[in-house]
Amino acid sequence: MRLTSIDPKTTAVLVIDMQNDFVLPGGPLFSQMGYDMLEHMGEFLTRCRQTGMLVVYTKNTLRPDGKDMGNFGEFCTEIKEGKACVAGTPGAEICDAISPKDTDIVVVKHRYSAFFRTDLETLLKGSGIKTVAITGVCTDACCLSTARDAGFLDYSIAFLSDLTGTVDYADAGFGPLSAQDMHLQTLNLVAQTTGDVMTSERFFALVK
Repeated sequence: MRLTSIDPKTTAVLVIDMQNDFVLPGGPLFSQMGYDMLEHMGEFLTRCRQTGMLVVYTKNTLRPDGKDMGNFGEFCTEIKEGKACVAGTPGAEICDAISPKDTDIVVVKHRYSAFFRTDLETLLKGSGIKTVAITGVCTDACCLSTARDAGFLDYSIAFLSDLTGTVDYADAGFGPLSAQDMHLQTLNLVAQTTGDVMTSERFFALVK
């Protein structure tokens, strides 16, 4: 996929899981890459709003009693033990540095994809959206899953390489991966199977 233009009226920027648990130092799922892009993310979102684009934030949360966890906890010890993404806790809230504005939408999700059992598709369709821009954390998990589902629903996809980030991966039998290596490998995957990977600079260059 190679986008040739971006129409602000039919484009939504998805800000995936920029929550305190992920992007503030000391958070149980802290991503240094997520923290490092906070200032740039804020500037990017301000500019997107100025063009008239719809901005949609997602929050990945689970009930304090864990009854909606299912197998999700099997892939993350911090979530399984109730240390991260717990609804109603400060850690589950979107970071104040890029807090949503009154014109923005916040979608609460319970799995990687922002489309899975949420009303995101209904909101996008109701807003006349045809293109989604993917930003946030983590590149290889929630951002990738959301982008894949968006593609299955026939949205055009702009995947922002400088506004997505992830975490280091321990060795699960195939060797460890640094956050940067995982990020780059996922960008390569997305570029060849899912959407148009671009910088925020190119994104705005395509805006009509």
